[in-house]
Parts: sequence; C-alpha cells; structure tokens
Amino acid sequence: MRFLIGMGLFAIALAIGHLDGGFIASALADGMPAPKEMGMQAAATPVMEDLIAFHNLLLYIVTAIVLFVTLLLIIVMVRFNRKSNPTPSKTTHNTLIEVVWTVLPVMILVVIAIPSFRLLYKEVVIPQAELTVKATGYQWYWGYEYPDEGGIAFDSNIIEDKDLKPGQPRLLAADNSMVVPVDTTVRVIVTGADVIHSFAVPSFGVKIDAIPGRLNETWFKATRTGMFYGQCSELCGQSHAFMPISIKVVTKEEFASWLAEQKKSADAGSSSALVKTAQAEIAH
Repeated sequence: MRFLIGMGLFAIALAIGHLDGGFIASALADGMPAPKEMGMQAAATPVMEDLIAFHNLLLYIVTAIVLFVTLLLIIVMVRFNRKSNPTPSKTTHNTLIEVVWTVLPVMILVVIAIPSFRLLYKEVVIPQAELTVKATGYQWYWGYEYPDEGGIAFDSNIIEDKDLKPGQPRLLAADNSMVVPVDTTVRVIVTGADVIHSFAVPSFGVKIDAIPGRLNETWFKATRTGMFYGQCSELCGQSHAFMPISIKVVTKEEFASWLAEQKKSADAGSSSALVKTAQAEIAH
C-alpha cells in the first residue's frame, strides 16, 4: 500500500515536472547529457519531438492509472474492513463494472496504439533523402563516408582526456565529427566492420544496430545548428565506452564550404599518392 502511494506521488511529481519543462535539465546543454537530469535530452529533430510527446502521454496515462488504483485500495481498506463492515455483502457479478473494466482498458490501449504506430511509421519509413552518410562501426571508433559527395571518407576517434579543449565534453568529443546541414533530410546507412555496434544519438531520436555484413538505415532532420553527441550503445568490447558519436550541424552555406574543403583535401591526397606510386615505379 505504501509502495503504491509512493509511486503515485512520484508519478505526479514527474508529470508536473514535464508539464512546465522542469526536470529537463538537458535544455541547459546542447545535444549532450546534463547533470542531474531526469528527462530526455532536448529534441533537435521532428522524430525526437514526437518521441518526447509520446513519452509524456504515456506518463500521464500511467499516473492516472496509479492514482485510480491507489484510490480504490484506500476506499476498500476504509469502507470494507472488518470493523466498518462486519457483515459483508454477498452480491456478485455486477454487469456494469464488468463492462467498464473490459471496455476502459481497450480504449486506453487504442489511445496508446494510434500515436505509437504513427511514430513507428515515421521512424522506419525514410523520406526522400537530400544527403546520405554511411557510418561504419569499428573496434573502437566510427568511420564516415559521403558516397554522393565524391567519396569523402574519414575516421572519428575519441579525444583523449589530456587533449580535450575547453567546451569539449569528456568521453563524447571526437577528433573528426560527422558534418551535416541544418533542415536537411539525412539518410544514415549503418554497418559494422567487426562486431555488432549501435549508432545512437539521443537528441535526434536515432538508435540503430551496426551489424557486420548487413546495411541498416535510419534518418534524421536536424532543426537547429550545434554539436550533438551520442555513443555506441552496444557492448562491443573492452573499449566500448570510448566510442563516441559527434555530429556537427551547420548552415547549408557552411556545409557547402566544408564539402569543398574536403574534396580539395581528397584530391590533393590522391595526387600525392599517385606521385609517390610513380616515383616508386621509376625507382624500380
């Protein structure tokens, strides 16, 4: 009994906190966890906004059910104990009550199912992508490729504690971030090179397994610029905790400039490799 009452009070506190944005301390941090937070990270994509809304809906429903059951238990304990009701009634099979406790749960499940299926469809069915990025999980870092942008590719490793700069979060910052433009539908193709990894970015509402020999895909559309962090969410080995995901969302103009720089660097690298190969052949 005390447990149910305590759970009811806790659920009320959580509901009140979500109503006015309280407890969501992550609003103080952009795209990363915040100290003492009790809610989800602030949404940066439409999918994550819907996830938070669905989470809050379930929280209100659970709160109402807990309070209702707690109230019924209190009424039964007060009105129908041996002292207050020495001669108990022998009435059975109340038709109205049986209909209500059958129909009401079905209605609650329908209320939950409709937004749940809508959200599931939104997550799984990828809209027409404007940019494609391939993320490959390695032990223990990520590799990113832009197949439609001239084959730009690079690795992303964790920044060691001794090399962190001011503003870079420990265990989340990476030396090379995935760069994407804001307000752009990005399709992410995910795979693993060795063992099963998991590509997860909480602010984007993205989490999908990276499985060797298989291509999975997900998508996001960031609605604001900034740095957003995630981590491998699969137990992939001894350095599992040191495999961060760092995504930098920039303006479309900044992204075009970044692409131009990456292509220029890639061309310079290719030319240098060709020269070295030619020199080696001449030497032989």
